[in-house]
Amino acid sequence: MPTYEVAERHSVCVAAPVEITFSAAMNCELTKSRVTQTLIRSRELILGGWAADRPAPHGFIAEMKSLGWGELTKIPGREVVMGAVTKPWEANVVFRAVPADDFQDFNEPGYVKIAWTLCAEPWGAHGGAHGSIARTETRVATTDPRSRRVFRRYWAFLSPGIILIRWVLLRQIK
Repeated sequence: MPTYEVAERHSVCVAAPVEITFSAAMNCELTKSRVTQTLIRSRELILGGWAADRPAPHGFIAEMKSLGWGELTKIPGREVVMGAVTKPWEANVVFRAVPADDFQDFNEPGYVKIAWTLCAEPWGAHGGAHGSIARTETRVATTDPRSRRVFRRYWAFLSPGIILIRWVLLRQIK
């Protein structure tokens, strides 16, 4: 998503090779974190939503796909880019995958497009023999002026919790 309005980038150094770091990223259990559970429940209370009554699959990527996120691209063993369109300000948010070929041009009014990357890169001497860096980047673009206004209010209020979830993710990977 080359054009965006909000970007969040976070990273952590990991004392493991790229392959192990990326595998940990793909398979972490983010929703088992008490911090994440508390933030999700707080969002539900603030916006008047309710918890979905469904078992979460094991592994971060499997869980994101079960929520409606779609895979946009990947570099096996190294990087995955996921994306969805949504109305995050709604009480019970729904993520809708858009085919990778259509994602960049999606412009249906009333939505935001969100793309996020999860990757592991070599760090240290000898091409990463000493470790790796786990990175996450999230980009958001709105599809019309009204969505931009509504999203800006949502983001101004709830972004600290969203950013904290990214930090929890990186801590689990480490």
